[in-house]
Amino acid sequence: MPSYRAPLRDMRFVFEELLDAYTLLQTLPEHREFSADLGGAILEEAAKLAENVLAPLNGPGDKQGCQYDPQTRSVRTPDGFKAAYQQFAEGGWTALACTPEFGGQGLPHVLNMLVEEMTCSANLSLGMYPGLTHGAINALTSHGTPEQQATYLPRLISGEWTGTMCLTEPQCGTDLGLIRTRAVPQADGSYAITGTKIWITGGEHDLVDNIVHLVLAKLPDAPDSVKGISLFLVPKVLADGSRNPAFCGGLEHKMGIKGSATCVMNFEGAKGWLIGEPNKGLSCMFTMMNSARLMVGMQGLGVAESAYQIALGFARERLQSRSIAGPKAADKPADPIMVHPDVRRMLLRQKVMIEGCRALAYFAGLQQDIAHGAEDAETRTRADDLVQLLTPVVKAFLTDEGFTCANEGLQVLGGSGFTEDWGIEQLVRDSRITRIYEGTNGIQALDLVGRKLSLGGGRAVRAFFALVEGWLKNNAAAPHAAAVTQALKQLQQATLWLASEGSKDPEQAAAAATPYLRLFGLTSLAWLWSQQAQLAQRQLDAGSSETHFYAAKIKSADFFMARILPEADALLSEIKAGKATLMAFTDEEFAA
Repeated sequence: MPSYRAPLRDMRFVFEELLDAYTLLQTLPEHREFSADLGGAILEEAAKLAENVLAPLNGPGDKQGCQYDPQTRSVRTPDGFKAAYQQFAEGGWTALACTPEFGGQGLPHVLNMLVEEMTCSANLSLGMYPGLTHGAINALTSHGTPEQQATYLPRLISGEWTGTMCLTEPQCGTDLGLIRTRAVPQADGSYAITGTKIWITGGEHDLVDNIVHLVLAKLPDAPDSVKGISLFLVPKVLADGSRNPAFCGGLEHKMGIKGSATCVMNFEGAKGWLIGEPNKGLSCMFTMMNSARLMVGMQGLGVAESAYQIALGFARERLQSRSIAGPKAADKPADPIMVHPDVRRMLLRQKVMIEGCRALAYFAGLQQDIAHGAEDAETRTRADDLVQLLTPVVKAFLTDEGFTCANEGLQVLGGSGFTEDWGIEQLVRDSRITRIYEGTNGIQALDLVGRKLSLGGGRAVRAFFALVEGWLKNNAAAPHAAAVTQALKQLQQATLWLASEGSKDPEQAAAAATPYLRLFGLTSLAWLWSQQAQLAQRQLDAGSSETHFYAAKIKSADFFMARILPEADALLSEIKAGKATLMAFTDEEFAA
């Protein structure tokens, strides 16, 4: 079974050389002391944890899965998960970017994203338990009362407890206005929560003694719509040590992430407390969801990296046929399949998209830190606009590519990939969910065109355009600057088309949403690849000893521009085609 190795060199290239993250972070008051020595040491330790503790449990955890006991309504995670989680928590990894006020380390959010990438590469199922807790932490930090924060945040941040997000119900997913869970006020100021939630990650497990559920429910007099949703804190174990009647009714039977306990949760008059204001739970929910969506993007990236490593290792060793150009390994009975153009096509597509997506994700994460910590209000607003704009892109584009890369990796292995022996079929299964949960990628596209493009009257998307245009103006001689300019013009044309046609007919915008999001992602990667190629060329010109690393960056940019970016032409045509061919079919004609 191939073993995962954290791609620290490329992670550092993006973080330090492309983004100059240490310099930028040190301009923020809370990160003045954050140095390259500290960040480098943290990444080295995170790599060791991912490689030596989390990764060895990934395959066995998939085969064993989680086990539900209907008598006790409890869940047992795969062997080794509990000890690994405890090591993760005791090492301070759950607290990395959390507020020091409640026991966090106060390190940059973008650094936590790098750690999340390694965690997701090594063991996506195990990484989801602490990962979803961050959504609960963010919601309580932003909307909880001082008492709620003091009671729950220290234990959530330390990893002593975990958290969940209880949104979906059997009859509704995205349309949360249809939820039926009810919250009835009690004399002591609490609420009795009754209802059923499904697909709840970490709803019940044996890693910790207490689980803090954040539950969407409606008050008795609430409007029967999204305007009537409230958010409640419902702990598994109450302060007096008694068991709150919030029980797991069973585990979902899934195609992947089998080591992650995905639960049906039954709230049987469970005691809960209101978070935020009555009927304002939707805004509180989005505090959880936005952080979760960026995390899911990192899941797509992490799985893609693991799949690429397996495929690359296999292609270097597997002997099959001779190179069309003539034998390359004359001392062997056949050449490694690395010599074949189509295998290289698949491998290079993985490599180039992974490295481009890594740059986009880290860029968004850095903007998140600037939005939270910059001294200047205008700088904070500009960075927050970019985060809001890029969140659906990072979530959808990276998970689409994560699944595609896993599939391409399996194809490189051929029949071997279709077996369990190499572990890549698990990555295909595991990665498929990332395009669905925390809002399907179609929902992300609708969010982008329906909400984010109009943010601040178009302020956010104009700021993104200005950022790329400003870079192009100052770097006109950069590699592939002309291709980036063309891609940006196509994205701007698509944006104007959406603004014009979508204002007249919302279905036009909805029909164009998914290709528009992909065009946005490709344009962003083109800009970032041009920058990476420029930096690499400068290093080679300066006589860097890392010839192979920097030469590969330049060739990767060439590959992206020649073989991937041309997709932008087709996407623009698809966008401008509008809704006509989508909406023309009658129900009967679908089955004709």
